[in-house]
Amino acid sequence: MQTPYYLIDKSRLLANMEKIAWLREASGAKSLLALKCFATWSAFDIMADYMDGSTSSSLFEVRLGREKFPGETHAYSVAYADDEIADVLAHSDKIIFNSIGQLTKFKDASAGHIRGLRVNPGVSTSEFDLADPARPFSRLGEHDPADIAAVADQISGLMFHNNCENDDFARFDEMLRLIEDRFGAIIHKMDWISLGGGIHFTGADYPLADFAARLKSFADTYGVQVYLEPGEAAITGTATLEVTVLDTMFNGKNLAIVDSSIEAHLLDLLIYRESAKITPNTGDHEWMICGKSCLAGDIFGEFRFDAPLKAGDRLSFQDTAGYTMVKKNWFNGVRMPGIAIRELDGSIRKVKEFTYDDFAAALS
Repeated sequence: MQTPYYLIDKSRLLANMEKIAWLREASGAKSLLALKCFATWSAFDIMADYMDGSTSSSLFEVRLGREKFPGETHAYSVAYADDEIADVLAHSDKIIFNSIGQLTKFKDASAGHIRGLRVNPGVSTSEFDLADPARPFSRLGEHDPADIAAVADQISGLMFHNNCENDDFARFDEMLRLIEDRFGAIIHKMDWISLGGGIHFTGADYPLADFAARLKSFADTYGVQVYLEPGEAAITGTATLEVTVLDTMFNGKNLAIVDSSIEAHLLDLLIYRESAKITPNTGDHEWMICGKSCLAGDIFGEFRFDAPLKAGDRLSFQDTAGYTMVKKNWFNGVRMPGIAIRELDGSIRKVKEFTYDDFAAALS
């Protein structure tokens, strides 16, 4: 395929899926793919064999989950519009409201549907204020136990999403105890509890057995079905962004310009001021890898190579599945990366290539 393109490796995806399936067997917790993180449905065939369904953040994600991912389809949104609530309900098994106001507004429309409410426990693990659901004045969920208790008879479940890139089991356990202390009486009245995503339990050194035991204990104590909403835990380490060097320059540093862009193709790098990953990132030659857009700060990062880079060289940016394909855009009209999948037998299947017609159609 012509670069740039994302390459999803099913063998790496399978390793994460097997951990998710083991956790379900050991703990009883069900796992739903968070489509806000990864929604490339060409890979859903292998994921659906190990996960229990999908969860969403909008009407379009709800529809995608219902149509492309077998199993349960959970709907959540910060706010539902009047003209979309009927479709959201039609395409979901459970609907989770962000506020008591929305629960009340759509009480009649959602009658007979399994309903839940998002709760903001006031603590999180986010290192970025931008992504912190427990930041001051947060709009993400209800926080007052008394207010929630007053509408407990209208719902059967609660959703807590306060883990963000959390690979520390002790911190997860600590926050769950805080949730139990503050909301335990209400949890006892529920049938199901979602603990959201952001828990990196598929990591190489994560104490998975301890995590499973904690989830099982929580479920048994309150008599609830526990749900997890893994996004990055499901797809971390499973994809690369394949690019080609187009030009090289020197301006105090060695610069290599590639046929991709962080603002268009790896937007989280720009938002959170992080660098891309290249392995092995060793050698005597240091180069700054730059995107081809006109944004001055379109920089992937600085990396080391065994030899000087030149036009035509191929590079692979690692771990580019989560919050990348779902955020890619047409900034500067830069060619949209295609999508390819490396199957379990090692063969590579081209899934999608984008054209000028896609660019024009997106703009009308």
